[in-house]
Amino acid sequence: MKSAFPDWKSMGHRYFPLGVSMRYEFGCAVWKVSVDVGCSCPNIDGTIGTGGCIFCNAPSFAPSRRFHKPEVSISEQIDIGIRQLQRRYGKAEKFIAYFQPSTNTYLMPERLEQFCRTALEHSEIVGLTIGTRPDTLPDEILDMLELLSQTAWIQLEIGLQSIHQKSLDFLNRRHNYPVFRDAFERCRQRNLRLGIHLILGIPGEDRNDVLATAREIARLQPDCVKLHHLYVVRKTQLEKLWQTGKIRLTTLEEYAGLVVDFLEVLPPNIVIDRISGEADASFLLAPDWTGIKHAARNAVNQEFQHRCSFQGFRHDSALPTL
Repeated sequence: MKSAFPDWKSMGHRYFPLGVSMRYEFGCAVWKVSVDVGCSCPNIDGTIGTGGCIFCNAPSFAPSRRFHKPEVSISEQIDIGIRQLQRRYGKAEKFIAYFQPSTNTYLMPERLEQFCRTALEHSEIVGLTIGTRPDTLPDEILDMLELLSQTAWIQLEIGLQSIHQKSLDFLNRRHNYPVFRDAFERCRQRNLRLGIHLILGIPGEDRNDVLATAREIARLQPDCVKLHHLYVVRKTQLEKLWQTGKIRLTTLEEYAGLVVDFLEVLPPNIVIDRISGEADASFLLAPDWTGIKHAARNAVNQEFQHRCSFQGFRHDSALPTL
């Protein structure tokens, strides 16, 4: 982890946003390009399960899985993604290849290495983010990434969602927190850059559960955290639970409160990749505020202002004693 970080508070931010981190790392605006390397998932193909996580429909959140056919090469996907981002964000200068949908370490090490090197050879790519599960990080994969990271900016984004077993069971994750801790520690032993993906507002979790997760993440000190709310998309088990009234989703105000509770506990040097999820409109069912641009960001900033607080505000007093 970097020993120094930008003074994001002096820039008017209430938390350490990814955009500021990218400019600090690379000296320019950097955007992620979604890349689909064609991976499946052990929770789908029968290795550990067949239903998948109850919220997951990869095309709903990964443009690479919506728009790219299997035969489209990684280089072509990057070219297409860059053109799309430049049309949308003219200020985009450099890009990170984001191996996004499904479980991207669910491959033979040499195959993943080939994909990584192909992406890194692209002239506009300055790094890689690799999304995965904690139970698909064998030492062979980590050894390969450790070697590759000596000459390239590489980050593993590990889906945890919650430290609480009741929540992991509800989400049908098919792993437990000790499995994540083992993977995290083996990654840290290799000095790999790490991000953690978490969901706030899981049915059955209250504010104390969210704070317990925040305290544990603060203790682990990952390089970045990505926060999502629980939203419903078509063709998922979660859709069935929502349609039958068996779950209640958080309101925007409730979610903003949970995000601020969480971020107040984190140390100020952890990058916040994002503070809410988003889904393609053709898939999204609920909550309605998911589809409103910047709704969560505005609500979170308003809650921070209301409390006169910021990321790390309660960090020192919130550290657990284990």
